[in-house]
Amino acid sequence: MKRIFLRWEMALFAMLVAEFAIFGVLNPRFLNLSNLLYSTSDFAQIGIVALPLTIVIIAGGIDVSFASTIGLCAIVFGIANFFGWPLPVCIVAALGAGALAGLFNASMIHLSRIQPLVVTLGSLYLFSGAATVLSGVVGAGGYEGIGNFPDSFTGFAYLEVASLPAPFVVLLVEAVILFVILHYSRFGRAVFLCGLSEHAARYSGLPIRTVQTITYVMTGVFAGVAGLVLSAYFGSARVDLGTATLLPAITAAVLGGASIYGGQGSIIGTLLATLVIGYLQQGLQMSGVPSQISSALSGALLVVAVALRHGSAVLTSFVAARIMATNRKRAAS
Repeated sequence: MKRIFLRWEMALFAMLVAEFAIFGVLNPRFLNLSNLLYSTSDFAQIGIVALPLTIVIIAGGIDVSFASTIGLCAIVFGIANFFGWPLPVCIVAALGAGALAGLFNASMIHLSRIQPLVVTLGSLYLFSGAATVLSGVVGAGGYEGIGNFPDSFTGFAYLEVASLPAPFVVLLVEAVILFVILHYSRFGRAVFLCGLSEHAARYSGLPIRTVQTITYVMTGVFAGVAGLVLSAYFGSARVDLGTATLLPAITAAVLGGASIYGGQGSIIGTLLATLVIGYLQQGLQMSGVPSQISSALSGALLVVAVALRHGSAVLTSFVAARIMATNRKRAAS
């Protein structure tokens, strides 16, 4: 399995290199190192939510409510700042709102026994409505933003850390943390086991509900991180901040190797897929392609990713079955 993922991650890396080559020919300014680095600020939020979403999918779940959780957490931060709370407390409040959103999703899924897609789809609209109502508390009706943030907060989006944009550094640090958790911890092994076979995991004594709940809470917390990053980047907290992340983040998780059936996934793969999708959109825009077409290509990329992953799984099963049949014939003779 690790060997298969290594090949898939190498394929994603090859796709990334191919993008650099193609868009570099179409527009040489695309390969400018400064452009490549600072353009990550435009899509870092996609990876920030796609990485924990990968863990949710591996555990056998799905969460599409993160798009509105981003806006909800941003609004909570904006309201807390409006009432003069200290900046650290505002940040904790936003992350706490994300954790509660994830806990709500997990609780509703386990109590109702309804498919996670249905529950989180309802939460997508619930959290968006809640954020809209809350924004009215400070007079920011509709999709108006809440601003007047401290310079120390808004300046973070344009800060450099080791010559890298701060939002991209947040993404890299998150990737390292989640990589260690998923691939080198007991919790990570439990996540894979829950996704591979929930019944087998239950008979093994694994706390399935606890494991899955943690994955949803993690997604909510990192949706809060994405909301804070976007609020700093735009200088205002808005309800619709996460709207554009829904399709690209799901695409990044699936393209990165997460199986929609659970039990398979890779943090490194999702990180590479985020770069592939982000630079694809950047390259198309710099080549003069309308944003509507780039969005359509992201959707097509999702369909192709699912088809390729499903096809490779079928091919692997077929080859394994043929090898086992051949071995049985040899043993019989």
